[in-house]
Amino acid sequence: MKPEHFQISLIHEDDEDECYISEPEPAIRNGVRVKRLSNKAILPTKGSRLEAGHDIYAISEFNIPSQGQVLAETGIAIGLPKGTHARIAPRTGLASKKDIAINGVVIDADYTGEIRVIMINQGKADCRIQEGDRIAQLILEKINTSDMSEVDELA
Repeated sequence: MKPEHFQISLIHEDDEDECYISEPEPAIRNGVRVKRLSNKAILPTKGSRLEAGHDIYAISEFNIPSQGQVLAETGIAIGLPKGTHARIAPRTGLASKKDIAINGVVIDADYTGEIRVIMINQGKADCRIQEGDRIAQLILEKINTSDMSEVDELA
C-alpha cells in the first residue's frame, strides 16, 4: 500500500482509564488539495515517504533551447493549508544530467491558479521534455504570517 492509504487516529484516555479512538479528520482538511485543470494532468507523487517534495509533471511535449527558458504547464491547481506555502524546486536528475534549473517560485496559500514551472536550460544543448515527464518538485513549508512593525531598536 502507498503512504496515502494510511491515516493516523489519536487514542485518548479519559479519567476512568477507558480508551477510545477519535474520529479521523478528513485528510482534505489538513492536506494539500489538488484540482486537475486538464485531462492530461498527473497528480503530484512521492517516490517514498521520506522525500521532501512531490514530483510534478509536464502535460505537454516541448523543447527548452540551450541558454533559454520555458514556462511549463502542469495542468493542476492546489489548495494549501493555512500557515503554509509551497515552493517549486528542481529535480536532482534534470539539474545534474541536463543542466536544467528551476526558477524559485513560492506559491502562497491564497493562489489557486495553475501551477506553472519556469525551466531554464543552462546547458549547451537543447533539452526535450516529453508529456508526463517529472519536471520539478513541489515542497510544502510552514510559514510565520506575523505582521511587521517598524521599531527604532531591534534589541
